Amino acid sequence: MTHIKTASEIEVMRDGGKKLAKIRDRLLKELKPGSVPLQIDNLAKKLIAEAGGSPSFVTVGDYQWATCISVNDGVVHGIPTDKPFNEGDAVGLDVGLFYQGFHTDTSWSKLVGSRQEERSREKEKFLQVGEEALDKAISQAKPGNRIGHISQAIQTTIEGAGYSVVRSLVGHGVGSNLHEPPQVPGVLTKRIEKTPPLFKGMVLAIEVIYNKGKPDIVYKNNDGWTLVTADGSLSGLFEQTVLITQNEPSILTASSL
Repeated sequence: MTHIKTASEIEVMRDGGKKLAKIRDRLLKELKPGSVPLQIDNLAKKLIAEAGGSPSFVTVGDYQWATCISVNDGVVHGIPTDKPFNEGDAVGLDVGLFYQGFHTDTSWSKLVGSRQEERSREKEKFLQVGEEALDKAISQAKPGNRIGHISQAIQTTIEGAGYSVVRSLVGHGVGSNLHEPPQVPGVLTKRIEKTPPLFKGMVLAIEVIYNKGKPDIVYKNNDGWTLVTADGSLSGLFEQTVLITQNEPSILTASSL
């Protein structure tokens, strides 16, 4: 059942969202050629502790890291490694904060370095489409609309650019649990009126998870977490924690930059 947040719960999540946004933005600055994912994760743990919270992701199964870091064909749930980033890598950084009893969740993809060759420009375009899809999806998060309006916005934008939405992964409600109802798919699989309605006080982790090639994904190895594109194509990930208000949606993890 969807949890409608109270005014006091919303205030806690606003505070947590601001803290998480600062942490995410700081971590994104550290994504440079030669920097190491495990060091980024250690910094995330330090910043989360300094914010008075704990890592959300360690509440899921046996996951032991504060972040998920996915590179190039990595889709989601990439375990941070000791392999340095290379110039031109597309890196997806996912991080969550558990603060005063509530989770917030966000992710962002970034092209490492500044090489301006044709391949890099293609990657930049790919990532820009993901940002655009997230913006359009968030704009649909308002009372009177339904989950399907969010899904449709993502699908139309991604597929309109010639890319594919990963169908087996979804956004979700978020609150006292990291993953709460309702699911927020990136594609519309039924008539909009058959999808869950949106109400003031709902908080959603809206995610755009998409590939440059086909939508199929597979486990990369036997770690049980790291998912990659089945065809080896580039993948992108953008996510914000969004509060549905009476009027325009409020992005709790909006950048402070």
